[in-house]
Amino acid sequence: MTGASMSMDQLSRTFAALSDPTRRALLERLSAGEATVSELAAPFDMTLAAVSKHLRVLEGAGLITRGREAQYRPARLDARPLAAASRWIDDYARFWEDSVDALDHYLNALQQLSTPHDPTDKENPHG
Repeated sequence: MTGASMSMDQLSRTFAALSDPTRRALLERLSAGEATVSELAAPFDMTLAAVSKHLRVLEGAGLITRGREAQYRPARLDARPLAAASRWIDDYARFWEDSVDALDHYLNALQQLSTPHDPTDKENPHG
């Protein structure tokens, strides 16, 4: 498997994990520091098992790491996959900015072509 396809696979896992609002909320909470499953589940109306399932998806995407101390397995945010996703999105943001800039220049050129050269000449609006 090539490096590009491997990174795309990682990118796909990242976006798949981010597609769920509960998982995004869990990541937001973890951005403030590590937390246990119980701490993470507190604001949600769901079972610990359901929260654990979301954490497994986040862990599989590389977005969190889990401690290994018996029952106390705190989750920690690992933002490296988010940085890769952000770079991917930024490439498209630049494309759209460039496209909008080009359209703006084109529209300005059209406007200047249709602007009368002599504003007092009402008969001939094109000069």
